[in-house]
Amino acid sequence: MPLERILVLATGNPAKVREIRAVLKDLPLKVLSLADLPSVAEPEETGATFADNARAKALYYARATGRWCLADDSGLIVDSLGGEPGVHSARYAADELPAGSPRAVIDAANNRKLLRELAEVEDARRTARFVCHLAMADPQRIVVEATGMIEGRIGHVPAGQNGFGYDPLFLVDDLGRTTAQLESEHKNSISHRGKATREFAEKLRRMLSGSPQGD
Repeated sequence: MPLERILVLATGNPAKVREIRAVLKDLPLKVLSLADLPSVAEPEETGATFADNARAKALYYARATGRWCLADDSGLIVDSLGGEPGVHSARYAADELPAGSPRAVIDAANNRKLLRELAEVEDARRTARFVCHLAMADPQRIVVEATGMIEGRIGHVPAGQNGFGYDPLFLVDDLGRTTAQLESEHKNSISHRGKATREFAEKLRRMLSGSPQGD
């Protein structure tokens, strides 16, 4: 009997875990998160791009756990801010907060800073996009990668409760709503992470069906 294939999601963000698990649920593998394993120190994120950071995190956690590890790096690119917050999205307002602040406090501070930076920017120039890059590694190499993107613009006030990060400010123009105002299934069908995860799932499905490699 083959050994059970295990994939570790290299994140401590429970919202990300829920979103990714929902897309991978039909694949023939067991999906764990870092919360299911002994604690591993977080690596520094020093890459210049989302892809750089995702690859580095995937390899780091794969080597630390001896498992297949899937890492993502995602964030918000705002055109009028020269691409910021970009790879610094998760810690955009880090210098304004005490070390170890809860995720909800960090998200709120990031959103406040973003609104301050855009305070004098008119609607037509508030264009932005969410980008997600996924990378899965074994302890030796990157095995599968995928990227997803969604275009929109930044609103003037937060709206919606079903999301995290910049979701309450990210308006999807075609819908006239923020990604935090969408039902989870709808959000996953159009979001940057949903798109990247579906592409990743299809690539992984093909790999699993054609390769004996497993855990």
